[in-house]
Amino acid sequence: MRRLGILTGTLVCAVVAVLAQLPLIGNRIFYYWDDSAAQFLPMWYHLGQLVAGGHWPTLLDLHTWMGGNVAGEALFGVYNPLNVANFLLVFGIGDLAVAAAVVKTEFLIMLALGTYLVCREYEAKRHVSAAVAIALPFSGFTLYFDTAAWASGLISFAYLPFVWWSVRKAARGALNPFWAFLIGAGAITSGNPYGVLGVCVVLLGLLVEFGVRKRWRGFRTTLLLGVCVGLVVPLVFLPLALTGPVTWRAGWGILNDGFLVPSGTDLMAMSVPGYLPRITAFDGAESLRVPAAYFAWFALPLAPWLNYRAARRATLGAVVVAAVFLALTLGPSSFWMFRWPLRLIEYFYLGLGVLLAVVLSAGLRTDHRRIRIVLTAGILLGGAYLAWATEPKTLSWNLLGLVVVAAFTAAAIWVSRRGTAFGAVLITGTAAVLGLQLANFPGNFNIKPYYYPHSVQALKDTFADRYQGETLQIASIKTASDTIGLGPDKAWRYFLFGYSYQVAGVDAVNSYAGMGFSAFSETLCFDGFGSSCAEAYPNLWRPTSFGGAPLADLIRLRTVVVENALVPELTVPDGWQVVEHDEVVTVLRRTGPLPWPQGTLAWAGPGLSVSDDASEDSQAETVRFTANGPDSRQLVFARLAWPGYEARVNGQEVPVSLGPSGLLTVELPPGTTSGELTLSWAPPAFWPGIWLAVAGLLGGLALGVGHYLTRRKHGTENVVSRGSGTVPRPRGDLLPEFDGDSPTTRIHPL
Repeated sequence: MRRLGILTGTLVCAVVAVLAQLPLIGNRIFYYWDDSAAQFLPMWYHLGQLVAGGHWPTLLDLHTWMGGNVAGEALFGVYNPLNVANFLLVFGIGDLAVAAAVVKTEFLIMLALGTYLVCREYEAKRHVSAAVAIALPFSGFTLYFDTAAWASGLISFAYLPFVWWSVRKAARGALNPFWAFLIGAGAITSGNPYGVLGVCVVLLGLLVEFGVRKRWRGFRTTLLLGVCVGLVVPLVFLPLALTGPVTWRAGWGILNDGFLVPSGTDLMAMSVPGYLPRITAFDGAESLRVPAAYFAWFALPLAPWLNYRAARRATLGAVVVAAVFLALTLGPSSFWMFRWPLRLIEYFYLGLGVLLAVVLSAGLRTDHRRIRIVLTAGILLGGAYLAWATEPKTLSWNLLGLVVVAAFTAAAIWVSRRGTAFGAVLITGTAAVLGLQLANFPGNFNIKPYYYPHSVQALKDTFADRYQGETLQIASIKTASDTIGLGPDKAWRYFLFGYSYQVAGVDAVNSYAGMGFSAFSETLCFDGFGSSCAEAYPNLWRPTSFGGAPLADLIRLRTVVVENALVPELTVPDGWQVVEHDEVVTVLRRTGPLPWPQGTLAWAGPGLSVSDDASEDSQAETVRFTANGPDSRQLVFARLAWPGYEARVNGQEVPVSLGPSGLLTVELPPGTTSGELTLSWAPPAFWPGIWLAVAGLLGGLALGVGHYLTRRKHGTENVVSRGSGTVPRPRGDLLPEFDGDSPTTRIHPL
């Protein structure tokens, strides 16, 4: 039986791997889309490059400026070993679109396998568990938003069913709790706060399940695992919270502006392949252009045929998970750090999928056949009507979808008594519907494709030698789109946005910034993608209070790239020359050398003489100085003053402050005549986070050792057989149950 389970799980992975390539047939950049093209793939490449060079964990990257506070962003999950392995994989592939397809296929497989395991954990049949597991990764939001664009959401979601499976299995004594802790820690360190929310809700569901059934051993194990995993959270997310005050994300509240907020009507169409929700989306769109509320073609049409008595108390945890996420999915558009509740629809579908697998495993009802046929026909026709009424232009497509789903529904009902054939029909229908959806919706045009170049070598050939040293680009992606268009043979011959310059080998001030740095972005008009505005050009050269030094000197620029359509007339400042000029772009380069080339020191007060400045890495720097008089004793560094910096002069701690545009500034204490200034940076609350994570690890180890010693003490004499193998019989935790109409009693070791 265990061999059959392994075979089924392997087939699930293989089917998902094949289906994941279908989007690429009609759209080669399906997975290299929006934030995946501007943020995730380029930064994964850059982080892989840094890791390969011996820099791990990569917590701060100075050359990426606003987007360089990796620890503060949290989103890249640099503490997660699987993420780090994928950074190296992306770096090694050399084509970002190919790398996107490989990594995202990996996590789609992971999501499917985890879903299969958690369905089996609730004793759903193998073929039905496989059908639900294959359907979930290709549900609308998961495929068109998280997988195509918002990769961090896919990664965190892929961990959740494994967390659910492992914690429940450990709670009933069938798995060493240490493995459950490691999986839970993996979900936390993946870096997405939605993953943390998912873990909390799953743990809540299991606590309710064990508590209601008075299975106190399982309740206790779940609670202790939750505490141990929770101790990892501060390491990953405290820097995010403590960095917030200097960024765009300083304020979190509760509001509902309707943005990406689904309705109950959208959920009523979860089995309609072509239903386009009327949801406020990006660029002011009043509806989505992809079936983002779609779950599985068989979920609603088979509802009249289900044996609901099979959803016994053993599935209470799944009921709680589904109910909580249903409420959150229909909730306000912004709740604390969580926004856009459509993001949570897939979490609701996970809980619903587990319930559906359990109920489908009991078989379809065959009594009152005519009534059930009428109800199914009403569901099919009603769903098609909703799809047509929402977007009347899609009539022919929705009629085709209706025919396909109706045919597979009839086939599923026909073969429902034939075991694995039923699961095969469900899986085949999923593949067919996916093909139809991709034919009509080849990409998610509610968000931007950007059409960035994806060959690493081509990017380097175009930009690496052309834009030298620290480079600032004053350009707007909107202006570029309106004037010359976006594409490798259009705007991307001159400009790049997001993290793409980091792939091209250019130390660009412009980068993707999910958090931003308010003072810096206000001066240079930066948005989250690194776009700027015309006012940034004069702001760059305006004298500051630091000896009249302009911002261009304080951030140690060597190259400035200016979009002519944005700044049609520019003045070339002293010490700079034009090295490239055409109808699209003007490129300026500094003519003389910058002082202190080994560090980031940009300006020293007239009363200071700096003999040496050396930056060991992004997080540490040493300046040796002599103070010649009582005049200004300030130092300005080409570093953003992120929270977490510490400065010491001759071993004595001195305050750091925000200088012009948020640059790091240090003032020497009175009476200091010479010595050494050391700068160091660590994420806020870094060491408390480390020690709490270590405490969680030790707690997980203690639970694991306790489980191991208990098993050794009891040996193999006290086990009960269950499906795919044997599990230890926890004392006093056996519960006889009845499965629907079946008179046979099953023992659940809970």
